[in-house]
Amino acid sequence: MQTFLNTVNGQPVAAAKTFDSLNPATGEVIAKVAYSSRDEVDLAIAAAKAAQPSWAALTDAERRAFLGKIADTIKDNADALARWVTREQGKPLGGDGRGSIPGSRFELMGCEAWTRATAGIEMPVEVAFENEQRRDEVHRQPYGVVAAIAPWNWPLMIAIWQIIPSLRAGNTVVIKPSEYTSACSLEMFRLIADVLPPGVLNTVSGLGEVGGWLVDDARIGKIMFTGSASTGSKVAAAAAVHLTPTTLELGGNDAAIVLPDADPEAIATGLFWGAFLNMGQTCACAKRLYVPAALHDRIVAELVKLVAATPMGDGMQPGVAMGPIQNRMQFEKVVKLVEAARTAGATVVCGGQPLSGPGNFYPLTLVTDVHDGNPLVDEEQFGPVLPIIRYTDVEDAIARANRLDVGLGASVWSRDPEQARSVAMRLQAGTVWINQHGTIHPMVPFGGSKRSGWGVEFGAEGLKSVTRPHVISIQK
Repeated sequence: MQTFLNTVNGQPVAAAKTFDSLNPATGEVIAKVAYSSRDEVDLAIAAAKAAQPSWAALTDAERRAFLGKIADTIKDNADALARWVTREQGKPLGGDGRGSIPGSRFELMGCEAWTRATAGIEMPVEVAFENEQRRDEVHRQPYGVVAAIAPWNWPLMIAIWQIIPSLRAGNTVVIKPSEYTSACSLEMFRLIADVLPPGVLNTVSGLGEVGGWLVDDARIGKIMFTGSASTGSKVAAAAAVHLTPTTLELGGNDAAIVLPDADPEAIATGLFWGAFLNMGQTCACAKRLYVPAALHDRIVAELVKLVAATPMGDGMQPGVAMGPIQNRMQFEKVVKLVEAARTAGATVVCGGQPLSGPGNFYPLTLVTDVHDGNPLVDEEQFGPVLPIIRYTDVEDAIARANRLDVGLGASVWSRDPEQARSVAMRLQAGTVWINQHGTIHPMVPFGGSKRSGWGVEFGAEGLKSVTRPHVISIQK
């Protein structure tokens, strides 16, 4: 059985302890992963710190060229990495990434695309002010060492969102993958590190304490974290000790509001994938669906058809569109939330019972006759369950969508774009989509509001977020 090691200063690093990586479709152990000690975390940070000045001294064109090599490496190894993602994370292997099954191959295409897009962003010197007496220029400088902590739902693509802008801006990186998806992550990180100078990308792995050691270090110049709000609060508290800047992309409980003029048949597929992409294990999935009472039954019927036509199983098998929930803790949370809703009188239209056999399989589940205040509505289920809530007044639907303390994304569905825009402007979320949900783009800033975090990723704004402004003020 393969043991996945960390990479520090360009070299593989063994550890005294290892932990198991499991296949969520079968429950079997598929790999061993090095468990970093505190001393090994220290060595990784030291390597990144030592390598950073020379990396930052390269020209922007030289760093962009390295990103091109990284993109080529990802492309060359995409199929092997995708197979590891499917075995360890659970999402189906999918087709070529351009079809209707956005699985592991789709994730690897995203990794390549985000890398190339980030390499293509221009970072010119900005002239903030100029007159006859003075000229004020804003230059961008790296923070130094970026500590990144990646999640298990999109383990490679979200890691790329953290690594690639950081490197482009002249930072070096120490990254910790989720303990649930460390094997596929460490393999991609190893491949990336092989095309970079030693120490530019370093890795540590293990449980939460390893991430704690990483962020609680005065040598870290910037922290990037994607995960739950509860863990994000701990990261923010640790960062406050050293006044370390952070970008936090935390959980959401995205509301989707269907307006009374919408066409149920036309929007059903968008709603379905907006809710169930990656088995609902996506921060910006639609997790609460508010529908007009007059359209309720038609929308439910259309979604039921799509659920019935979507095969579930081991993602390594052809034709599978939905895989298991990634880990047992998340599986048990989903079971608990659905049972609580059922006990409170909700109607489970389809699904609602764990599937028999090995693995963390839970069917796509639609729940109606459920109300705000029920845990299934108020808590982020992060799984293949969609509560569908009736409303009769649009103003009430907007108020209900805004009432929670999270605000990552939201969506509005209507035949009238201007009416939809009017509603969208009033929703408290970092991104509000119209007639789509969760469709991110590498050039469009993405981030949350309220307890869904702060800071943005992607595009020019995301690139700026891993730099600090350096103002040069010139007297003429």
